[in-house]
Amino acid sequence: MAGGDSPMALTPHVLIVAGCDSSGGAGTARDVETISAFGLRSCLAVTAVTIQTHSAVEHIEQMPPQLIAAQMRAAFAANPVAAVKIGMLGTAAAIEAVGSVLAAHPKVPVVLDPVLGSTSGRVLLEDDAVDVLCRDLMPLCRLVTPNLIELARLVGSEPAKDEEGACVQGEDLSATVRTAVLVKGGHAHGDHANDLLMQPDRRAVRVEAPRVHGGMRGTGCVLSSAIAASLAQGLPLEAAVRGAKTYVLELLRGAR
Repeated sequence: MAGGDSPMALTPHVLIVAGCDSSGGAGTARDVETISAFGLRSCLAVTAVTIQTHSAVEHIEQMPPQLIAAQMRAAFAANPVAAVKIGMLGTAAAIEAVGSVLAAHPKVPVVLDPVLGSTSGRVLLEDDAVDVLCRDLMPLCRLVTPNLIELARLVGSEPAKDEEGACVQGEDLSATVRTAVLVKGGHAHGDHANDLLMQPDRRAVRVEAPRVHGGMRGTGCVLSSAIAASLAQGLPLEAAVRGAKTYVLELLRGAR
């Protein structure tokens, strides 16, 4: 079968807007495999091509903003996009291009993983782009998923030292951008890696999980993609977050 009659054309898709990691440990490779695990299909808008191993980012080639936007428009035209997952963007111009396309599809839920730097310490979002990310893109999203280090940079503060501090920073960001924020607890200390879900004008919700020590990369990509896939399947936000957290936990246990 071809065209609109094909099963592929009828299956809900998640549009991945992210960078390509040559090691396969993060980025689009992780996103596609995660969305597939949830029974959905993916379409892509590649924002950057990176040369990297599991320990270092050696080179980044940013895609032209107009090319990113054109990929997104083609993906929306070709497929029933039911959710969007955004990862690495890199520049203010890329953020503006992505936002211009999303503004034409306001009913599609968007999950933003604000990738600001690599695990090895390479900066992946220019300093002048952080304000643009908060001002122009986050308000278009259903959920933003920063870790503690990213959250501190987004609110212009030092990393929170405890859960209470993380909650204050998360609520500050959520109130500013008027969307939900999931503060990831992977960089915290202790036996638990709890996440905090903040939504405007609602009480914070703790999503609990034991800490699993392992060397798996790309957990942020997996979590945000799993949430996007669940939203594409029609789950409410809190249920999508809890299911994605469980999925990541099972992967980490299998990777030990």
